[in-house]
Amino acid sequence: MGSGEQGRVRAEPVADPDNRYGVREERLLTGATVITAVRTVASVVLAAVAAHQESLTLLVVALVVYWVGDMLDGFYARVRDCETRIGAVLDIMCDRLNAAAFYIGLAWLQPDLSPAIFVYLAEFMVVDCFLSIAFLAWPVRSPNYFFVVDRPIWLWNWSKPAKAVNSALFAVLLLVTGWMWVGLAIASALLVLKCVSLHRLVRIGLPVPRADG
Repeated sequence: MGSGEQGRVRAEPVADPDNRYGVREERLLTGATVITAVRTVASVVLAAVAAHQESLTLLVVALVVYWVGDMLDGFYARVRDCETRIGAVLDIMCDRLNAAAFYIGLAWLQPDLSPAIFVYLAEFMVVDCFLSIAFLAWPVRSPNYFFVVDRPIWLWNWSKPAKAVNSALFAVLLLVTGWMWVGLAIASALLVLKCVSLHRLVRIGLPVPRADG
């Protein structure tokens, strides 16, 4: 990132009024990370049992546990003022495990949906995952504060509407309609959007820390 770009980043709204870039003491064990761990284990176990029993209802329950837990851990972290970069990375990784458990279970139960499901998994588990952990290259607490670095990328990926489209729209559409081709179109559109975001991120450039010594 050039000096002009760095100056622009510093002029943006900060993530934490008590710390210029929102970085604070890091710790693994917080109330939020405990919620993340519990919802992850619960959702994965439910998805596994759903696949074993061939129960779509139980699989939907696993998805609801994942979504509710994902909202709850973020809400708790903000309200209790315990947001950390470690917690953000743990949340990102657990989201992928929960999503994989649900969608692989759905593909197992409804194999005709597999083309759409696996395009979505490629988007969410590879491209979106890389975008989500890219915040670590800057001193911000999580992707939720990426507007400090680049507002368009944040709008496309981590604003509330963007999160809803990326996580909820695809799953709800498949479950309610069973329209594989529409699901495939949505998954493909999301993949294109993530690739555009990745291209913009590469153009910005990820800062590389200088080696000491």
